[in-house]
Amino acid sequence: MKRLIAGAALVLAGLTGQAMAEEYPERPLMMMVSYGAGGATDFQARIVTMTAGNEDALGMPIAIINKPGAGGRVGWNWFATQADPDGYTLAAYNVPHFIAQSIKGGVEYSTDSFEPIANWGADPAVFVVGADSEFNSMQDVVAFAKENPGKLTVSGAGLFVGHHIAALQLDKAAGTKMAYIPTKGGGAAAMKAVIAGEVMGGINNLSDAFRAQEAGNVKILGVADLERNAFLPDVPTMMEQGLEVDNSSVNFRGVMVPKGTPPEVIEKLAATVPEMFANSRVAKKMEAGGSPMHIMTRDEVIEMWAQRQQTLIELLAGL
Repeated sequence: MKRLIAGAALVLAGLTGQAMAEEYPERPLMMMVSYGAGGATDFQARIVTMTAGNEDALGMPIAIINKPGAGGRVGWNWFATQADPDGYTLAAYNVPHFIAQSIKGGVEYSTDSFEPIANWGADPAVFVVGADSEFNSMQDVVAFAKENPGKLTVSGAGLFVGHHIAALQLDKAAGTKMAYIPTKGGGAAAMKAVIAGEVMGGINNLSDAFRAQEAGNVKILGVADLERNAFLPDVPTMMEQGLEVDNSSVNFRGVMVPKGTPPEVIEKLAATVPEMFANSRVAKKMEAGGSPMHIMTRDEVIEMWAQRQQTLIELLAGL
């Protein structure tokens, strides 16, 4: 009899989970972005979720909520400790950002705090200067930094985000010591600091820099990746310019949910969200904004997180 009751309970739980997955979502969803409005993550998050309400997607809209601060720490701490794991509260992740921050400590999250759903993009870090800057190549930047230790001011979106990691790699590769200045408003504020002449240069996302260069506000001098980017075919990589800076700072962006979210909800999101990212309207808007797409499934993101964590443990130990 006990076995019969236990078996019936398992069947009932399975049916309940199936029914929940079929009905989900029953109301609009919210996606938290750990950076300010106008930055690359916010800009792209609004594009990739714009078709969420379509019948062939989730059938419900996704509202973007910004919780910026401390290079993403404020938002991800909130998401790890206070967000309801009910499938209605999502978050945008940035890798290597949150993984590097968890390795360095002082935060309440790690890869074990979240469940990845899907990845929408891969955005390399680039070195930018104002449109009227005297610097026209990374060689110019390095020469000044060597002659003036600690005086080359460089903005970035925060500590141990992709920008900072690229800066650390650049200093190590060039034998320099730049004055890296993390801004409070994320990538958008870091870019504004370059345009306004508050800093001599900046390390930012390719997508933000592409739009700023198109507007005539900045020059892009180098890309922190293994190959040139299709959006900037005339801009050489750091390696092409003699600097051993690889792709460790490339900013992967995607969607995650808190640990404890029901498996059937995760399964439905994992099946639906990559297709939502692949919508042709989304692709066109991302291309127009200079935002490189790199769609990955949940299984692929799990593998990418694990690989990046190992790479960052080794990289940060040597910096």
